[in-house]
Amino acid sequence: MNPYLVPGLIVVVLVTVGIGVYGLRFARTTSDFLVASRSVSPAWNAAAISGEYLSAASFLGVAGLILRYGVDVLWYPVGFAAGYLALLLFVAAPLRRSGAFTLPDFCQVRLGSPLLRTLASVFVVFIGCLYLVPQLQGAGLTFTTVTGGSYVWGALLVGVVVTANVALGGMRAITFVQAFQYWLKLTALAVPVIFLALQWQSDGRPVVTPDAGATFPVATTVVIEQDALVDGVPVEKGQQLSYDAGAPVPEVSTVDAAFGADWLLPGGDGTLFATYSLILATFLGTMGLPHVLVRFYTNPDGASARRTTLVVLGLVGAFYLLPTLYGVLGRIYTPQLLMTGRTDAVVLLLPEAALGGGHLAQLLGALVTAGALAAFLSTSSGLLTSVAGVVFTDVLRAGRGGSVRDFRLATVLAASVPVLLSLYVSNMDVSRVVGLAFAVAASSFCPLLVLGIWWRRLTDVGAVAGLLAGGGASMAAVLITVLGPPLDGWLGDAVSQPAAWTVPLAFLVMIVGSLLTSRRVPHDVGATMLRLHAPESLRV
Repeated sequence: MNPYLVPGLIVVVLVTVGIGVYGLRFARTTSDFLVASRSVSPAWNAAAISGEYLSAASFLGVAGLILRYGVDVLWYPVGFAAGYLALLLFVAAPLRRSGAFTLPDFCQVRLGSPLLRTLASVFVVFIGCLYLVPQLQGAGLTFTTVTGGSYVWGALLVGVVVTANVALGGMRAITFVQAFQYWLKLTALAVPVIFLALQWQSDGRPVVTPDAGATFPVATTVVIEQDALVDGVPVEKGQQLSYDAGAPVPEVSTVDAAFGADWLLPGGDGTLFATYSLILATFLGTMGLPHVLVRFYTNPDGASARRTTLVVLGLVGAFYLLPTLYGVLGRIYTPQLLMTGRTDAVVLLLPEAALGGGHLAQLLGALVTAGALAAFLSTSSGLLTSVAGVVFTDVLRAGRGGSVRDFRLATVLAASVPVLLSLYVSNMDVSRVVGLAFAVAASSFCPLLVLGIWWRRLTDVGAVAGLLAGGGASMAAVLITVLGPPLDGWLGDAVSQPAAWTVPLAFLVMIVGSLLTSRRVPHDVGATMLRLHAPESLRV
């Protein structure tokens, strides 16, 4: 076992808790806990947004998907980063000027509908839980991979630390934590990849051998994790297979990985419909993620919100260059993961697989693992804060004043469901599940925000109908994908990647529903639109 792993993980946890305790000194009111009293500077906020946005799907899942599928899934990091461009153009500044604390608050400000507010709260909780579960799952996977310990303990560790940080310090405390964790994650990927690239260059290995497929770089023993056909021969779960250095990686029927030159060609992972649907989900889904949007409420004004988004584009874009390199290098040095299906572990295993078992490899492995833990902690903190904010304002407070104690209770309640779910789900594809969360966000809050901010004629009836049609359809698709039987053909693509039809459906229903109920346009829509779009300096 790597002797540097446990000390590295302990340091990350202690620093996270320590920064949270420091931030607690500045958290006194409910405004501090919900939106950090709207006083976070663009630089701090950009680092914090990047820290919470770059989740387990980004740190582990993107590299694993590239290792498994190849060039087709490069759209994941492209969409994840480019989504902030749409956020910058259409949402960031007006959303901050609305004066809302949460997305349901914005619905109340714009349309004044209690029913719409309740539906928005349901979607915030659903998206938050759907996004939180894979973070905790990734924590369990990391704990099992690097220590050989129990999956449950890894998930519980992150769940407890995050719940404590959010409950004690709220948004004010986790702002400092997430900013630190962004730079830790960037360092944890950037430093090892330099050594890995140098090792690859000195080895002179090709990315893939077109005729024979990937090969094992060293003598390897692989444990098959489910009944499978290995090169057409039945192999039972738990059986060990040994391969010499240079032996070709066999094709395994239970893993839908691309072998040989197919890995370098587009079209191997689904249809053109699925590809465009994925692009749409990741590009527009960022605009509807509650834990991202709540961050813009913490800026002092709309101009600061725009500057924050611009900086985030640079920080996130720089980060996403790195998981791509890990996926490519994993094809060379950890091809056994194509057999076991545990491709999400490539970032964790690559340093020691490529550099051997020396102290340098162990130190780099510990650094990557520390970065993975930071990814789980930072994203989980942002998600939990956004969900707890909605539980606090729309359930516990419910029209009364509310207190810091109520917010802490809301945090515990919001954390309990995803933590319990994560204990029973250990085999989900992290990036795929997060991609589904993006699809729900793109089909619900994206149309609501775009039309609510830029179209005066939106009505509460149209918004409710669109939210139920697009958001409800995408939620149903998620539940079928995660819990239902596997689907093939065009139906399987439409359900597993629903954004291509659920997003247009939501926009269409909102527009048609609003036109049919034009008399329900709020009487004060002019003043509301002026509030959303006029710079603060022009207000009287």
